[in-house]
This record gives sequence, C-alpha cells and structure tokens, in this order.
Amino acid sequence: MKTGLFIIIVLISGCFAGLIHGGINLAIVEPYLDQAIGIENQTLFATGEEEDTTAFWVEYNSYRVWQKSGQVLAGAILGTSIAALVGIVFLFVRNILPEGNNVKKMLVLSGLMWFTIFVIPFLKYPANPPTVGESDTVMIRGILFVSFIAISGFGAVAFYQIYKKLQNRKIFAFVGYAIFISVAFFLMPENPDEITASIELVEGFRGASFIAVSVYWLTLGLILGGFVEKLQERLNLKR
Repeated sequence: MKTGLFIIIVLISGCFAGLIHGGINLAIVEPYLDQAIGIENQTLFATGEEEDTTAFWVEYNSYRVWQKSGQVLAGAILGTSIAALVGIVFLFVRNILPEGNNVKKMLVLSGLMWFTIFVIPFLKYPANPPTVGESDTVMIRGILFVSFIAISGFGAVAFYQIYKKLQNRKIFAFVGYAIFISVAFFLMPENPDEITASIELVEGFRGASFIAVSVYWLTLGLILGGFVEKLQERLNLKR
C-alpha cells in the first residue's frame, strides 16, 4: 500500500467524519449547552455578578454564535487527529483483524478503539455540561479523564502483545484485559464534583454526547474503510 496515498485518505476520512460529528453536536448537544449556560446566566443575575441588560445579551449572543460556528471546524480538526491514530494502528494490526474486506477490518478496529479509549473512560468519568462542576477542579477532572484514557489504551496495547503470543488460548488476553481495566476502574478516584444541576439536563447532555462521539467512530470506520478498500482495488488492478 502506498504510504503517501494512505496518509491522504486517512486525513480526508478523519476530516469528513469530524465534520459529521460537529454537525451532530450542533443538532443534539448544543441545545443542552444553551440550557446549562442559561441556568448559569440566571445565577449570575441573581448574585449580582452580571446585570440583565441588553448589552449583556448582545455580547452573550455574539459569543455563542462564534462558539457554535466553530463547532464544525473543531470537529474536523479533532476528527482528523483521531483518524491519524487509527491509521497508524491499522497498519500494525490489519493482518490479525478478522478476515474480510477493508471496510469490515476498519469497522472492527474503530469499534475496539471506540470501546477502549472512549466508552470505558466515559463510563468512569461521564461528560458533564461545561457549567456543571467547580471551576477549581477543572484541571484535576481533565487529568483523571486523560489518565484513564491512557490506562485503557496502553492496557489494550499490552494485552494485544499477549494476544499475538498466545496460540490456542487467545481468549485469555481478552479476559486479562477485562480484569485489568475492572481493577483500574475501581481504583481510579471518583469525580471530585457533586452534581447539583438538574439530573434531566446532565443525563440528556451525556446521552447526546455519547451518541455524537459514537457516530463519529462508526462514520470513520465506514469512510476510511471504504477509501482503503478502493485504494487496494486500484493497486491490485495495476499489478
């Protein structure tokens, strides 16, 4: 497989999947953000930190329009970055992925990475609206989340190495990872913030965020797998 072409299709696929992710965020996640920020604004008015004036709302609406317009672009950038990681991993593991075309292989890989570096960390540290939680704990919450992503991701890599060395008992690698991540799950500290916002708002935001990110991984698998399959077919025809 030509390295240059592969890199190009990886980046293009990630960009497309990221654009779709950004669009879904606008459609199903942003309404919860509007609701959460609206609650925060009312709190600011009640405490006297801000005044409910026309000038405030002009500045606020201008900021939110700018923020929302950047949502799709941010999705494209993030999507491209994650796709680069998926492409690298694919080059190393494609020969041990289930037999079939590249779409199937890429969907399996995307599913595994979705589960290990998104679902498991999400279950431990589910997403909250930006206005939920203390500002003083933002850094520690970010460190905990990123740390658990690293633990799950590198744990999966380690057990993949074990998987390769096992012959007829490869299931032990999956069992080992399940035990490892379960122990890590219970040893990692809990989220330091108590949720005081409406549970309907928090759960709605979490559900919408989960759907949006999951659609990204599915879309990336389909688009990247399709491009790789077409590239493989062209290379085969030229031989």
